[in-house]
Amino acid sequence: MKIIIHGGFFSESGTNQEVKQAKQDALKRIVQQGYDYLQSHTAVETVVYTVSLLEDCDLFNAGIGSQIQSDGVIRMSASLMDGKTLGFSGVINIEDVKNPIFVAKKLMDYEDKVLSGKGALQFARDNGFDYYNVETPQRKQEYEKKLNESIRLGTVGCVALDETGNLAAATSTGGKGYEMVGRVSDSATAAGNYVNAYAGISCTGVGEDIVSGAVAAKIVTRVTDGMSLEEATQKSLAEMKPYDGFAGTIGIAANGDIYHADTHPYMVWALCDGDVKVFE
Repeated sequence: MKIIIHGGFFSESGTNQEVKQAKQDALKRIVQQGYDYLQSHTAVETVVYTVSLLEDCDLFNAGIGSQIQSDGVIRMSASLMDGKTLGFSGVINIEDVKNPIFVAKKLMDYEDKVLSGKGALQFARDNGFDYYNVETPQRKQEYEKKLNESIRLGTVGCVALDETGNLAAATSTGGKGYEMVGRVSDSATAAGNYVNAYAGISCTGVGEDIVSGAVAAKIVTRVTDGMSLEEATQKSLAEMKPYDGFAGTIGIAANGDIYHADTHPYMVWALCDGDVKVFE
């Protein structure tokens, strides 16, 4: 049983030791909680639970603490995929819910599995997800100041391998901040969140770049065709170089290989395979 998580990219870690330490501590705590949960739950249940913990931590750009779009509204996206059934569900640009990943999980039971905007919100309300304002004072201040791009490269994600050998991946984001209304990220697409019986991948970075590279699905396909997880990841990220693609990935293969990589410094991550490891 193994689990790996990411908390997006951030630049302040290079200059602000306090922020770096806070994120290291949070990721260590959350990955350990996720690993403990995995001992008695499926990979699907575990990635949903773990991503919800990341959504509940305002250090990361998902759920509470999500970035604010150009019109002053927070819209979030999240998705879930089960490597055993290949079921994929997600919400795109949903507003006023605490945990978009829980709404994505609920959609797995429906024929229409990916909903956006008002339809996603109405589905959430119809299924007992109450109003919740995820805006924090810090995000409001950042919005008002329109801070630089580097702090807006945030997403959270989790990939888990359970005791039965099943893989699952979940990804959640609050967007890139100050984006055009209606913009769709990679997080609720197969480019940013993909898994099958061979490997699972969750991405973070610039959504447009990740979609252009079909990154998550491409890595998983290459593992399925015989590449190692590391080889598949490195080849797929290298193919982003012509357009200077900005992405980070976490992944687990069915054989137990666990791997993370990024195209630019640097993605924050943590994993647990019995021992906890975290970015430095």
